[in-house]
Amino acid sequence: MSENTVKKLKASGLPRHAMPEQNPKKRAANFEEVPYGFSLEMAMDEATRCLRCPKPRCVAACPVNIRIPDFIDSIANGNIQEAAIKLKKQSALSAVCGRVCPQELQCEGSCVLGIKGKPVAIGSLERFAADYVRQNNLEKIPEKAAPTGKRVAIIGCGPAGITAALDTALAGHEVEIFEGLHFPGGVLMYGIPQFRLPKEIVLHEVNTLKSLGVKIHLNHLIGKMQTVDELLASGFDAVFIGSGAGLPNFMGIPGENSVGVFSANEFLTRFNLMKAYAFPTYGTTPIKAKHIVTIGGGNVAMDSARTALRAGAKSTLVYRRAREQMPARAEEVHHAEQEGVNFQLLTAPKRVVADENGRVIGLECSKMELGEPDASGRRGVVEIPNSEFVIDCDAIVVSIGNRPNPLIPMTCKNLKTTKKGTLEINPNTLETSMKGVFAGGDVVSGAATVISAMGQAKKAALSINKYLRGEPLEPAQE
Repeated sequence: MSENTVKKLKASGLPRHAMPEQNPKKRAANFEEVPYGFSLEMAMDEATRCLRCPKPRCVAACPVNIRIPDFIDSIANGNIQEAAIKLKKQSALSAVCGRVCPQELQCEGSCVLGIKGKPVAIGSLERFAADYVRQNNLEKIPEKAAPTGKRVAIIGCGPAGITAALDTALAGHEVEIFEGLHFPGGVLMYGIPQFRLPKEIVLHEVNTLKSLGVKIHLNHLIGKMQTVDELLASGFDAVFIGSGAGLPNFMGIPGENSVGVFSANEFLTRFNLMKAYAFPTYGTTPIKAKHIVTIGGGNVAMDSARTALRAGAKSTLVYRRAREQMPARAEEVHHAEQEGVNFQLLTAPKRVVADENGRVIGLECSKMELGEPDASGRRGVVEIPNSEFVIDCDAIVVSIGNRPNPLIPMTCKNLKTTKKGTLEINPNTLETSMKGVFAGGDVVSGAATVISAMGQAKKAALSINKYLRGEPLEPAQE
């Protein structure tokens, strides 16, 4: 590409390529990944749009603070292996983040080119670099520091646990992960559907940890098989808790215990197991329904509604607020609409209707309207009198958030929790109320994004490394 072309491309503010995708009608009937990803030529062309800002706003907006212009520069120069190495030193899950991060609210949302045009496709470029080296056997394992003789226990093998394990292993510590389920990955493996995050990618990323000597104990539920106190007593010098938020919330409406009402957790886990993407010996009974209604407006709700379509059912999504108030990524909402999910917005569930055998036959709802803005400027919703109606359906998926399982703090009396059931931590160091025990991710913040969990885990890992070196976790007060 000529220098003139590169200059014009940078100045235009427009991406050279759109991410190619699978046809909506086709993909609604399969579990194959929706976006295909960039080719080498497309990635290099897109990478040339980066302005290499002296003070890159994209880096400041990334919860993991990846040095974005650095890896993009390597892609622009055709050195994809170098780009992937730069990413791996900073992120344990590049191929994952490139797929599921809300880039539009973070790095891409802060890109200077996005002020007047389209931002650099940072997420697509991150995904490309990780995929390219994996598919072409070009990956290099980052170098570890010399062994420190210190041992770190990681509770949970989800995004937070994987991140903390990588960063502490690279620092030279002996790291062991304790995972309660039978496969590593946490929400990446059990909660996000295959068409959005292929499971082979998650397992591949986890194998990097094993290459660094990290031991992973599966089917090992801390709080049942061992407590945090017992881990410390067994010789671990520090503990990181990244057990997530796996306890689903329900609405508390009449009929919610009817047969055919599922939490999004159970619904998505069953499909991930049933399809046997990475679970050849753990099949589950399929959920057979003609019309599945999903309640909620977040990314998990979109995942559930889109999975319902792929199960061969009619899929309706019920959300009590307006479309512009949906917390889900715009891309996920767009994909759901393309595929045929029916949106019932400004609609509030009132009651689950069941037959004489206690099985779901409908969901009674009422229509809502936007009210006056509150102090924050957000408009509330008000029920429209006498607007009740019933949506005929034979299965309902409740997707209104999760909270941490109380098992670990219940079995560890010195571990303090907040009123919301999350672990109480020092916000600067992420150390819990117990000396040498740190935490991060959803168990601290409540249900949030993969990248926010990773950001907290990286911060906690820095504190763990300081703690094990005998350094103060915070600057001395003058």
